[in-house]
This record gives sequence, C-alpha cells and structure tokens, in this order.
Amino acid sequence: MHNVANASDKPLGKGERIVFLGDSITQAGAGPGGYVTLIKEQIAKQHADLEIEIIGAGISGNRVPDLEARLDRDVIAKKPTLVVIYIGINDVWHSQNGRGTSKADYEQGLRRIVKRIQEAGSRVVLCTPSVIGEKHDSSNPLDTMLEEYSQISRSVAAGERVRVLDLRKQFVAHLKAQNKDNAEKNLLTSDGVHLNAAGNRFVADRVLEALEATGKVLRHVVLFKFKDDAPPDQVQKVVTAFGALKEKIDLIEDYEWGTDNSPEKLANGFTHCFFVTFRDEASRDAYLPHAAHQEFVSHLGPVLDKVLVVDYWANR
Repeated sequence: MHNVANASDKPLGKGERIVFLGDSITQAGAGPGGYVTLIKEQIAKQHADLEIEIIGAGISGNRVPDLEARLDRDVIAKKPTLVVIYIGINDVWHSQNGRGTSKADYEQGLRRIVKRIQEAGSRVVLCTPSVIGEKHDSSNPLDTMLEEYSQISRSVAAGERVRVLDLRKQFVAHLKAQNKDNAEKNLLTSDGVHLNAAGNRFVADRVLEALEATGKVLRHVVLFKFKDDAPPDQVQKVVTAFGALKEKIDLIEDYEWGTDNSPEKLANGFTHCFFVTFRDEASRDAYLPHAAHQEFVSHLGPVLDKVLVVDYWANR
C-alpha cells in the first residue's frame, strides 16, 4: 500500500496549537461548558504529555467573508499547527435579510481561507454547517440551502485535500433518531441554531473524533468471490474497471488489489482483494453513491457470487 501521508495531515503531536475559527457558535463554545472548552478539557486529560494549546477565534455574526478579512490577525498571527473551521450558518441564515453569502463567494472565499492556512504551515479540519432548525423531516425553511452550502464545504475540503468533519450529516442523523416530536429546537440547540449543553457535548465529541483521526486513513476493503463459471476475461474486466475508478473519482487517496495466495486456505472462495483508501468518512460516503462507482457496481451481477466489505481506520 502506498503511503499517502503528507504534511497536511499528521497525528496530534507535542506542542500543537489548535485554533477554532468560526461564528457565535464557536465564540460561545470557548466559554464555560462550550464545545471548545470541553475539547480543551478532554485533550488535557487524554494528551497531557503533548501540551496542546487550544485557542478560540469565533465572532458572532461572522460569515466566510468575515473570516477571510480577519484571518491574518486572528489565526495566522497565532502560528497554529491545526485550524478547525466551523462556518456557514450565517452565510445561509442571513440570506433572509439580504446579508447572506452567495454560493460562488462562499466557495471561493472558503477555498482561499483553507489555502492561506495551509500556506502558513497549518493543517485544516473543515466542518460543514450544522442546523437552522431541528425538525428531522427536512421541513426547516433553510434545509435545502444548508445542504447546498454543506456540499460546497465538502467539495472544498476534497479539492484542497483537507479533512472534513460533516457536522451537517451528523446533526441530521442524530435528530432523525432522537427528535421523535419533530421539535424545532431544544434537542441540540437552544433556538434552532446555537448549541445548548447537549449540543456543545455533541459537537465536542465529533470534533475530538476528527482530531483523533488526523494522521489516519480510512481503508475500504472489498473481497470478491466470483462465480465458478465466470469467464476469466470477464473477471479481468471487473479488475480493470475497479482500478479505473481512481482516475474517475478524486476522493480516492490510494488503490491496491491482489489475489489470494494464503497457505492457510481460509479464504472461503474469496479470491480477489481490493483496498480503496480515503482521507475520511465523508470521502468514503461520497464515493459510494458516486455515478462512476454505481456504474461499476451495476456490471458485477453476471460474474459475482459474493462480496465482503470491511472498513477500518488505519494508522499511517
């Protein structure tokens, strides 16, 4: 397996300085009981030997253009080693009063912010915006727009090869499971946007998971057992088509395949093993429904008997 590690994504190390850049959610998050404070306390317990410094850089009402305007002062000047960007709510929310951010400006500004931070020598974790209303049935007025802006954040992260923390997806999944009454607020937020105690704990846990995942990659392992009467040329076409996905889907960090030659004879008929490597779960989750992947899967039926899939986080 090729080593896909690079300077932009490595495990937490001694003397890290982590800056949390965002809006009022992050500003409040740096206060008592806030998600930034909870992260600081947890890291102090789990990684006391690393002497990691946590800095809050959230300002109420901020949108992507505001982050960009104060980036040098509030982030670059702090000489961070890792920056967690949690933005997007106001870019969408303020569209209701004419002060939102267009999709083009959101994408271009976010991309410039990420690049500027990288050029300063820091890693980046980019969060998607979370919620504006907690109803689980997609009936919050700005749900569609939030999904569009979340997808832009995911695309920027993929394009700039930084780790994405898909808070939007995490919030939606949690609310579908827990918001039985389809309430507008009070599960993870106090007003549909700003985090309550449970919300701060929820975000802190998700960010901690993302921080612990830095320096790791997600392996997507696929085993194929072909039908006994599958023509060798058709099997080879499958192998070739699988390998071609790396050129079609830029979410794939690395790809490798081989056939079983274990002397233990415990493969249970599975002969072909494929390793597809992703930077994070968001990349894997976007790969699965990708049109190129779905087209590949649609051609497996005639020759494939069984498939086994296992995903795991691997230390680099």
